[in-house]
Amino acid sequence: MSGGRKKDFDSEVALQSAMHVFWEKGYIGASLSNLTERMGINKPSLYNTFGNKEALFIQATKLYCDNKINSLSALLADKTIPLKQRLKNYMMSVLSVQCESEPAKGCYVVQCQSEVASGEIPNEASQLLMHAGEAVKDLLISTLSDDQESKALGLDKEAKQKALCLSATLRGTATLARSGYSKDELEYVIDHSLKGIGLDENAKDSV
Repeated sequence: MSGGRKKDFDSEVALQSAMHVFWEKGYIGASLSNLTERMGINKPSLYNTFGNKEALFIQATKLYCDNKINSLSALLADKTIPLKQRLKNYMMSVLSVQCESEPAKGCYVVQCQSEVASGEIPNEASQLLMHAGEAVKDLLISTLSDDQESKALGLDKEAKQKALCLSATLRGTATLARSGYSKDELEYVIDHSLKGIGLDENAKDSV
């Protein structure tokens, strides 16, 4: 007898589908029926391939972070581009994810983090969400602390506070994007936030 039945589905495609279910409904709102229907598999296949709901959620969250958050960090690294434009490029790319991703909109992490206080999300999953939620702020802190242009403008002296302002802006645009606001409408919010931390007349835009 063979060593087991061969999978008749693509696990990567199924995981992408699960990610979008959690993105739309959150951890608590996503039922196993929602998940298996969108993934195109049955419950035994879900358990055999991904584990339980929490294990599937952790894998889906890591997939979102790798594809939608971590991959954008390179936009802040090109020192040939002025700081203000690098920050805007990064924030607008995050905004594109929030506004243009279908079928879900907004931010997966923000959507699911809102449920953490309920106590219904298992601890490991909650910790992963908290870490993911801090990743954007930490990246911005690092940029504002270490960048030579930021230092020349004195932004590094309040890097944590200014990074918090920018990350709070992106959390706000995530909620607005989920409510139907467009990328063009929310670009003003990004511009105003950058102006608010001191990147306005004193910072050059790229040509």
